[in-house]
Amino acid sequence: MQHIKNYINGQLVEPISKSYLDNYCPSTGKVYSHIPDSDSHDVEYAYQSAKNAFKGWSSTPKDVRSRYMLKIAALIEKNLDKLALAECLDNGKPLKLAKTVDIPRAAANFHFYGTGILHFDSQAHSMEDNAINYTLRQPVGVAGCISPWNLPLYLFSWKIAPALAAGCTVVAKPSEVTPMTAFLLSEICIEAGLPPGVLNIVHGLGAKVGNAIVSHPGIPLISFTGGTATGKSIAAIAAPMFKKLSLELGGKNPNIIFADCDYEKMLATTLHSSFSNQGQICLCGSRILVERKIYDKFKTDFVAKTLEMKVGNPLDEANKVGAVVSKPHQEKVLSYIELAKKEGGTVLCGGNAFSPGGDFLEGYYIMPTVIEGLPYNCRTNQEEIFGPVVTIAPFDTEEEALMMANSTVYGLASILWTENLTRAHRIANNLHAGIVWINCWLLRDLRTPFGGVKASGVGREGGFEAFDFFTEPKNVCIKL
Repeated sequence: MQHIKNYINGQLVEPISKSYLDNYCPSTGKVYSHIPDSDSHDVEYAYQSAKNAFKGWSSTPKDVRSRYMLKIAALIEKNLDKLALAECLDNGKPLKLAKTVDIPRAAANFHFYGTGILHFDSQAHSMEDNAINYTLRQPVGVAGCISPWNLPLYLFSWKIAPALAAGCTVVAKPSEVTPMTAFLLSEICIEAGLPPGVLNIVHGLGAKVGNAIVSHPGIPLISFTGGTATGKSIAAIAAPMFKKLSLELGGKNPNIIFADCDYEKMLATTLHSSFSNQGQICLCGSRILVERKIYDKFKTDFVAKTLEMKVGNPLDEANKVGAVVSKPHQEKVLSYIELAKKEGGTVLCGGNAFSPGGDFLEGYYIMPTVIEGLPYNCRTNQEEIFGPVVTIAPFDTEEEALMMANSTVYGLASILWTENLTRAHRIANNLHAGIVWINCWLLRDLRTPFGGVKASGVGREGGFEAFDFFTEPKNVCIKL
């Protein structure tokens, strides 16, 4: 059984305590590897390595840093099959999804920021009294990057790549639930010849490793993606220490469907935006709001399509839905389905755990679930479930749809289906969300800002916003 190792100072090393945690395969419910049970001592070792490497890395020419990034991107592409299989086994997601989305996007992240840093510039301003101001963008220092379990390598690289390209060194913590591809990335970085200490990956529990990173006085910047409650705790520690913070948190995204939509395109995309990755994407449209005149037709068609989705072994391409990530998460999602029933909801399909049998008897599967009949302000419609569960509800007016859409504490993403151009712009302007997709979903341009409002986060990732985050501006004024 494989023992994953930390990656510190350019080497794969055991945790200082020599203690390990069990790592479960969600599709079988069995332990299949062990991960370091690291603590503050490992974080300190990683920090010292990153601190020692910072001067050399931050002064390395951009084109040289770029070449390292592009080599890592190429090695991710070369190891696509290996990384996709690891993601599938570690996370429970369908292998095809890992092959077509997760791993290619991780490579794209390194490639985008590896080339983007070559075009990152700053401003200069001349003054009437014979002076010039120019702005320097300088890397902040050692960056603390903490990523979630739902898109493990995809979101891990989303943080690490811009940090490294900008000239920061990194102490990173992947989720202890899905550590495998971060470990494989360590091997790739060694093969790419990344200088020791530039990237350090410490595995372990959030209470030990994550807290040690966030509270470390030498780490001036924290980038975190995960739950809103955890983000609140991180902010409580980091804000009084005046650390730069980027928090990409939860979502309870509305999917607003008007009668004038392209119906077939909407139906196919809504199925995808509801249950992709078992609904474990912060951008999934979990509250489906449908104009009343097409509500009954949509309900019938959507439930029929949902019932056609096969659930089971994620290695089998016939199965569109794999396992959720862990037993505790399965129990959480199922508890929300029971809550929905108590709140007066009707389960139209799904609503239960599922066992494929055989080797997958003890896996963490949930049937895709559609629920109707709930008030817009009930807990089921207000709290993030993060599983293959959606609610559907009718609306009569544009104003009612906007009221329901904006009613939660979250504001990450929204989806809108209409062929009315004026309405599309009007509603997009009035949705309280960081992202609005019109007649599409999860169509991402890496140049654009990513993030939410309200309890969905602080700051933006993506594009040059990421470079702004990992650097500090310095104004220099010269009198001629």
